[in-house]
Amino acid sequence: MAPLTCDFEVPCSIPPARLFKAFFLDDHLITKMLPQAIKSVEIVEGDGGVGSIKLITFGEGSPYKGLKQRVDGIDKDNFTFSHTILESDAFSDKIEKVANVIKIEASPDGGSICKTTRTCHLKRNTNEHIEGANQEIKAAKETSSAMFKAVEAYLIANPNVYN
Repeated sequence: MAPLTCDFEVPCSIPPARLFKAFFLDDHLITKMLPQAIKSVEIVEGDGGVGSIKLITFGEGSPYKGLKQRVDGIDKDNFTFSHTILESDAFSDKIEKVANVIKIEASPDGGSICKTTRTCHLKRNTNEHIEGANQEIKAAKETSSAMFKAVEAYLIANPNVYN
């Protein structure tokens, strides 16, 4: 089946290195900041690096329980993080897995642009499956953007962390 791919960007006022450390190198920051969204992040296989499997449990505010993701790449020099969501009760019966590549680039104003490429692998290549996957991609884009903005607000309020 042909996967569906979408790209989106989120501007941020935080420089790339600091944002990358906070968002991708500390699994527990988001659980402290947004416990209603992410209750816990548990490494179930590996050491947290490439190849590791993480179990992410959603918070009480979510209609879903969680997801299992594999870390596919961490490039600390180029501020790139890639992972594949292998399982989630948020997936409809239309989605097999979702691969994400997030690159944080410097913006001209000293902040960042978080560029995400999301590739959704479908169980079947039918119009119904494509439409269902597109709706889930749209919801995931909104969630990702909100999480980046929450981390940005935290870092602005706490200028001495993740430097």
